[in-house]
Amino acid sequence: MGYLQRATEELYQYMPELTKKDDFDAFWQETIGEAKEVPLAPKRIKLDYPIGSVEVYEIQYNGMDETTIHGWMIVPAFMRKEQYPCLIHYHGFSGNRGEPSAFMNWAMMGFVVLTVDCRDQGGRTGNQASYSSGFSLNVASKGIHNKYEYYYRYAYMDCLKAIDFACAQAEVDASRIVVEGGSQGGGLAMAVAALDDRPALAMVDVPSNSNLTQRVEGLHGAFASVAEYVKRRPEELELAIDNLTYFDTMNMADRITCRVLASVALKDETCPPLMYFATYNRLACDKDIVVYPFNGHEGGGARQTEEKLSYVKQWFKEWFE
Repeated sequence: MGYLQRATEELYQYMPELTKKDDFDAFWQETIGEAKEVPLAPKRIKLDYPIGSVEVYEIQYNGMDETTIHGWMIVPAFMRKEQYPCLIHYHGFSGNRGEPSAFMNWAMMGFVVLTVDCRDQGGRTGNQASYSSGFSLNVASKGIHNKYEYYYRYAYMDCLKAIDFACAQAEVDASRIVVEGGSQGGGLAMAVAALDDRPALAMVDVPSNSNLTQRVEGLHGAFASVAEYVKRRPEELELAIDNLTYFDTMNMADRITCRVLASVALKDETCPPLMYFATYNRLACDKDIVVYPFNGHEGGGARQTEEKLSYVKQWFKEWFE
């Protein structure tokens, strides 16, 4: 048995008890229905971008509650096709949609790229949702007292509506959708793949939002804010932990049918790999995972980008012919 096999043996056997509530499916059916009722109101404005081989658009659409979600759309116009596959990027915690130049590798491969803000984080996107209680440290505890007000209920639906936006664009082949992201973005991509059957592939790096009770207990990453919240409001401990179960991707894993490529890093203390394996080990879809034994939360970086490019070419070659 080699080093990596020994180091990961426990991970591949990790199957903590699910925390899914009886009304889990009904909750998400109701939530998706509510989000779908909100008009998308899509907008796109073409930019005078210095790279002439692509078309870059500033885009907007309504999130779950008519919060305006901001993003970029990049079209590989140099290929002169009527339609292209589309890669939708979700960013990490406290980040934003990024700059168009960061996604040129995917555009050069032949994807329309859509990259969008998460509400109330580091981008241009605000938050019109109302909350009946306060929160601690960051948005991961915002609305934790009420599952209908919880921050990630809105964020998951904003990300789902990004697929609505993509599929409404004439340049996008709606049968060829990829969702992708790292850390929080990886968790969002997993959640969207569980709640929507349109993605053909999810690529997730050092993913968050899995095994959330353990994330809170271990004070790992953004979810340490939930521990801080219940430290100040101990009477809401059971309520907060129960509400998190609706947003835990391990409870969603059985709903994912698209192919999944994941990566984890064994020295990651922000999103420990054991947490994600609670989701990965329950996936019944086609799946692969890359393990970086001595990396932290930075994950595989550019090396993992190369892995993802090769993976897309391996399994979806016909998309680019």
